[in-house]
Amino acid sequence: MQSTSAFHRARKLAASGFTLIELMVVLVIIGVLAALIVPNVLERADDARVGAARADVNMLMQQLKLYRLDNQRYPTTEQGLQALVAKPTAGPIPPNWKTYLDKLPNDPWGRPYQYLNPGIKGEVDVMSFGADGQQGGEGRNADIGSWQ
Repeated sequence: MQSTSAFHRARKLAASGFTLIELMVVLVIIGVLAALIVPNVLERADDARVGAARADVNMLMQQLKLYRLDNQRYPTTEQGLQALVAKPTAGPIPPNWKTYLDKLPNDPWGRPYQYLNPGIKGEVDVMSFGADGQQGGEGRNADIGSWQ
């Protein structure tokens, strides 16, 4: 009698598994959900990169303003943003230079920020060329600059 009881338990366990059709239905549902959700998540990542670039540009502009307060002028285009990290050796040499940044950040796409003195849209311009790394563009490829 005990062997019959064990046989029934083993049979019930074997019958409680999933069929191939049930597994396929679940996989199709997961695929449909992923197709709907993934584009929204990727769009959020692009928005986050643009926001991070704007924050970096604002921070760089604040440090450039401190540089100008200390040295009566902004760094030249040739000195670039590197003048915030290391004292320029090419003229004009800043008389009251201090360390303004420990390290220059790259934009969220891994490229250096651009700096112009005199600027095109302001006294000086700091910008990222966006996702495509090219000047101009629209949407996520649009330039992000200190004039915005």
